[in-house]
Amino acid sequence: MKLFSAFLSLFTLFLFCSFMTNKPKANRELSPVLNDYIENAKKDFDKIPADRKEQLKKIASYVQAKLNAEKKAGLIFICTHNSRRSHMGQLWAYAAANYYGIKGISSFSGGTEATAFHPNAIKALTNAGFSITKKGEGSNPKYEVKYAADAPAVTVFSKKYMDAPNPTTNFVAIMTCSQANEACPVVHGASVKIAIPYEDPKQADGKPNQDDVYNERCRQIATEILYAFSLVKDTN
Repeated sequence: MKLFSAFLSLFTLFLFCSFMTNKPKANRELSPVLNDYIENAKKDFDKIPADRKEQLKKIASYVQAKLNAEKKAGLIFICTHNSRRSHMGQLWAYAAANYYGIKGISSFSGGTEATAFHPNAIKALTNAGFSITKKGEGSNPKYEVKYAADAPAVTVFSKKYMDAPNPTTNFVAIMTCSQANEACPVVHGASVKIAIPYEDPKQADGKPNQDDVYNERCRQIATEILYAFSLVKDTN
C-alpha cells in the first residue's frame, strides 16, 4: 500500500510537471490585460476560415524552417501606408512569440509608401494591453511599444518596407492588404511572400463605429497571428 501511495505521488508530480512544461513559456511576462486578451483571442481559432488557416500555416512553416536551420526568423508585415494593419501584425507577432516562448523572432513592418502610425490603430493596440509611448514629434513620429515587462521596447514608425531598420534579405513578406500585394508582385529580398489581406479599418475613421471597427480588426489580426505561432515549436 505504501509503495502504491509513493507511486501515485510520483505520477501526480510527473503530470504536474508535464502540464507546466506544456504551458506557454513566457506569458507570465505579459501585462495582465494583454495576457487576458490573448487567452480570449485563442478561443476564436476555430472561427478562422479554412483558406486563411492555410496561409497562416505557410507563415508557421517558414518560421519553423528558419528556426530549425538558423535559430532565428525575420518577418516584415507589409501594407500600402504602414499605418494600421501592418503595425498590428508586427506587434502581434512579437506578443505571440513571447506568449508561446518562441525565441529568435524579429518582426518588422513597412509599406509601399510612408505615412504615420495612425492614432486609431494605437488606441486599439493600447486597449488590447500594449504600452505605447510617443517618442518624437512631426508628421511621422516614433513610438516605443512594450508588450512584456522583461522584453526590450519595439520602436515603430511608418516607413517603406525596404527602409532601415527592416532587413533587406532573408525574411518572409506578409502582405496585410490587397493593394500592396498587387502593387508588389515581387518583394525584393524576401525569401517568400504570403498574403493575408485584412479589410482596412480606415473606412471607419471619423464615424460612430470607428473604435468598434479598429478593435475588431485588432482582434482578428491578433487571433490569426496567435494561431500561426501556436503551430511553431521553439528550437532555442
